[in-house]
Amino acid sequence: MRLDKLLFTRIDNSALAVFRVFFGFLIAAEAWGAIATGWVRRIFVEPDFTFNFIGFDFFQQFPGTGPQMYAWFAVMGIFGVMVMLGYKYRLAIIGYAVMWSVVYLMQKSAYNNHYYLLMLLLWIMAILPANRSFSLDARFRESIRDNSMPRWVTLFIILQLWIVYTYGSIAKLYPDWLDATVPQILMRGRRDYYIVGPILQERWAHWVISYVGILFDGLIIPALLWKKTRKWAFFVSIFFHLFNSIVFQIGIFPYMSLAFTVFFYEPKVIYNLFLKRWKTYYEGSKEAVTNVIVPSYKTAMLSVFGLYFIVQIGLPLRQHIIEDNVLWTEEGHRLSWRMMLRSKGGTVSFTMEDKETGKKRKLDYKKYLTKRQQRNIRTKPDIIWQFAQHVKREQDALGKEVAIYAKCRVRVNGRPSKLLIDPEVDLASVSWDWFKHNEWVLDSEDYLDKKSPSVEKYAKQKERKEKKELEAKEEKEVKE
Repeated sequence: MRLDKLLFTRIDNSALAVFRVFFGFLIAAEAWGAIATGWVRRIFVEPDFTFNFIGFDFFQQFPGTGPQMYAWFAVMGIFGVMVMLGYKYRLAIIGYAVMWSVVYLMQKSAYNNHYYLLMLLLWIMAILPANRSFSLDARFRESIRDNSMPRWVTLFIILQLWIVYTYGSIAKLYPDWLDATVPQILMRGRRDYYIVGPILQERWAHWVISYVGILFDGLIIPALLWKKTRKWAFFVSIFFHLFNSIVFQIGIFPYMSLAFTVFFYEPKVIYNLFLKRWKTYYEGSKEAVTNVIVPSYKTAMLSVFGLYFIVQIGLPLRQHIIEDNVLWTEEGHRLSWRMMLRSKGGTVSFTMEDKETGKKRKLDYKKYLTKRQQRNIRTKPDIIWQFAQHVKREQDALGKEVAIYAKCRVRVNGRPSKLLIDPEVDLASVSWDWFKHNEWVLDSEDYLDKKSPSVEKYAKQKERKEKKELEAKEEKEVKE
């Protein structure tokens, strides 16, 4: 069958072996870097509780805080080094995958699509034969040595990347991105960057960022697949990902994205660059190119893979069946590859009512939350709801039955603020629906249809600033 030949033809596994080395190094750096930069302290140690993914409340007690969390990430780093070396690979990659999944699901204060991608990649790598060559496992265990792999390994990874990049490109096709408003807002916080800061404030730079982002995400996978454009696509990738690393400071992920390019090159290129002393799968084997080995579990494997990709393609689409705009409600935002797409700010206040006495008082959420958590709660309905549920449980433990009300105003991409949460709804008594619109989140109506004033407002501010600087300069010259 053509499908069998497409998926199960044995090909050289040098790309997978080299990627495993890069991947192991990067995930070790991610774990130990989280400790060194204070990320673990800010996200897990300082908060009294974390905003976990809804339904995973049991992670609040696991793995704990303080020394336990530092140890948790230290062990993850060790697993990363073991992956890099290919030493007890299966134990190390599954261990890291489990531990990172816990980290990911127990907090949303530092939510990032890249963290979601890392979780997926860890579980994908856990099923791949990445330790069969160029590894300590292969050196000490002759039974697993193999410098070939089925072609579906490469196809699986490329398809996963294609989904991520394609949805990232499509998500940018909305007015506030297309008129370069969002890049303009995002770059304001980078004005003090050395050398590039002033350039990033120029209007032309915002247009370049806007449309290069759309084109890169939409075309990079096809460009890497086509041999005639592969070299140029690789150089563009280097510039694009280094720019993201410097400007957005998003950790290991630009470098991991560059590491993925090994899957688009022929084995000869990989060997010449990284593995000159190792024997290729094709050496001395004329039959290698046509060697097709179909596993006995083919049907089950294809069923699982098919279901996986249906979920991966379907999850980002759920926002289109949920009422209202995801930019406003945030419903369907996570797990959808919506990356660096909007700027949101807001204010929130809480009122707690004792149901027995009817007495109401202001609830100071800042006493419960760290500064990072406070920034999250001002714009995100699910986190507002979770905070209300947390306070309710706290009051239940004291024998008090309470109602919690929130007044939240949010501004999107520089627009004036608008009421987000129905202030008359008791958030302690309502539930959260993952796949339907939560009625207590108020409709955006025509709020997002109105053009953001950011471009015009910023242009006028810049004009006034330049005028004042010129007047000050002229005044100084007159005095001299």
